[in-house]
Parts: sequence; C-alpha cells; structure tokens
Amino acid sequence: MTMHPTGTREEWVTARKELLDREKALTRQSDELARQRRSLPWVAIEKPYQFETNQGSRDLTELFGGRSQLLVYHFMLGPNTPEGCPGCTLFADGFDGAIIHLEHHDVTFLAASRAPLETLNAYKRRMGWGFPWVSSQGSDFNRDFSAFNEKDRANGTGFNFGTPKRAALNVIEDDELMALSAFALEDGVVYHTYTCYDRSTDGLHLVWQLLDRAPKGRDEGAWKSWPRKHDEYGTPPR
Repeated sequence: MTMHPTGTREEWVTARKELLDREKALTRQSDELARQRRSLPWVAIEKPYQFETNQGSRDLTELFGGRSQLLVYHFMLGPNTPEGCPGCTLFADGFDGAIIHLEHHDVTFLAASRAPLETLNAYKRRMGWGFPWVSSQGSDFNRDFSAFNEKDRANGTGFNFGTPKRAALNVIEDDELMALSAFALEDGVVYHTYTCYDRSTDGLHLVWQLLDRAPKGRDEGAWKSWPRKHDEYGTPPR
C-alpha cells in the first residue's frame, strides 16, 4: 500500500488549482528572466578562435553558418577524457530534433569540445547523433566560456561565476566543464551575449523536465536512477 498521501478527486482538484497558481507565477517569472537575459550587455569578442570542423578549419564568425545567432553547447569531452560525459550525453540525445527549428529562427546550434575532431566524430557515430560538433582543441575557447582561466579560478569567479559548490569541482574536473553559450553576429563583429552553467541548464533538458512531472520525479536519491548513455542500459526497460 502506498505511503504517499491520498485523497478524493475533489481534494486533488482543489490542491491542483492551488499549485496551478504557483506554476503560472513561475511561468511569468521565467518570461521576465528571458527578457532580462536578452537585455544583458553584449561583449565584443576580439580574441581569434579557430575550430576544426568536418568542413575544415573555421573561425568563430564562420561557425554562424550565415545566420546572426549562435548557440554553443560546451560538451565535456577533452583530449584526456576517455569518452563523453554521461550528463552531456544525456543532454545531447535531445539536440537533433531541435536543429531545424532553431535554423528557421536564424539560430545555428552546435557543440564544441577540446577533444580532437576524429574523437568527436567517433562518439557521434556511436551515439547516432547528427548535430554539428566542432573541436576547439588548441584554442582558449573552452577556458574563456566554460571553465574560465586559472586566475578566475583563484579569485573565485570561475565556473558558474564563483558559486561555492562548484569551486571544488573546478579542481576535480579540471578543463572539462559543461555550459551553454550564446553569441550574436552583427556587421562582422561577434558578441558574447549569454552563458549558463550547472542547474541553470535544467530548463533546456527534456528528460529532466519530463521526470519532474512524473510521480517520483528524478528520484536522485537512488544511484540507479541516474540516466545512462542510451547504449549502456543493457536490457530493455520493463
């Protein structure tokens, strides 16, 4: 017998309506946060960055692919990483379906990692992905927009802008940290407009959002509940 509180349909509807009011308030707050994100000052990028792509070497401007907006997912896969991060892999499972919709809104989306391009292509083949994935190996791109640099780490303004919880993880995970960065291209100038890290990316993740609405949620207290890479489950779900 369930240990969870139970009630009548009428009691459920009353409680659900109360929750709906809070959900609507959260939605309005989210809309306002989106407006504030768009109001952040843009920072012109003067440092040159080079990326290895399946079409050859490209600079940051060329990654836009003729569009005016660029979203880059900083995928945790570096030159010393055995294989892709499980969390980033879970995120990436949802990228392909979004690409065409983003492109029709003047947005190019791609992932960037410090691992060599051949390593990224091999992992894409294993996972069955098709989204663009470029190598930033040899450039400062990952440090400047994902892990930050040694000075930033030392003064507490590194990953997630110095959030104390992440300070220790900066040391543990070294150069491979996840983030999502946004850039704009106007009159030939690239601007950095936004970057988010850690729990700030939760709203981008379909699996987390669906689990949050399931009866037991993410069930993160049980280690077996953490989603695996989709080719590592072993047996079909019951």
